[in-house]
Amino acid sequence: MILQDDRTVAERATHTFGVVGTDPFMSGWGGAAGGASYAVWASTPEDVRRVEDKIRRRGDMLRVRVVELATYRPKAQHVHIYVASMGTEFIT
Repeated sequence: MILQDDRTVAERATHTFGVVGTDPFMSGWGGAAGGASYAVWASTPEDVRRVEDKIRRRGDMLRVRVVELATYRPKAQHVHIYVASMGTEFIT
């Protein structure tokens, strides 16, 4: 599995929840050849529901769900963890 985590060391302590979506465009080829590609937006516990709502409204992610990143064990070929900051717009 390829895992790319964009969080800093400090953000790993504060952004402990993730909103996960299966990326149908990236799944099945490239770094995700033969499997799924997941996009994860790391969030603080206070903002996770607002991040989830924003990701659900995008419309391009499948199986959107909230996970605790400390115990999350994805079954995917490729996982990219982005940092969601509700104080500013995030686009990924």
